[in-house]
Amino acid sequence: MSRRASSSLHPGMIIGIVVAIAALFFVGKSMFSKKQPGFGSMPKLTMTEVLENANSLRGNEYVVDGKIDSILGSDESRDGTRVVSLQVESSGSSEFLGIEIPPELKSLNIEREQRYSFRVKFRQGGIAVANDIRRL
Repeated sequence: MSRRASSSLHPGMIIGIVVAIAALFFVGKSMFSKKQPGFGSMPKLTMTEVLENANSLRGNEYVVDGKIDSILGSDESRDGTRVVSLQVESSGSSEFLGIEIPPELKSLNIEREQRYSFRVKFRQGGIAVANDIRRL
């Protein structure tokens, strides 16, 4: 009697295994390579500049990160504008910055004691106005 050849992996199984490994690789890579929320190469706001002369910053855009201390405006205000007090860590101490949130950003749910990143533009009088908000 002649011997039969031993069974080997079917070519379809090999292709299936290769596809599964490739899919796991790409899913893992996309999960671990997500960018952290931020605003790219925009300059960070230093609180010393704000405390020295915030009016000199008008017309410029900056990024500032911090924790919401309090929400000073309400959704029922006349024009929908809110103001938040942001606690910013600056060289070992905490400073507070008032940021005006225009009605265009009214749909965002801002909560106290949560960390956020704000893209702000300073207007006349050195008042910071939010252009974009991201939760950290």
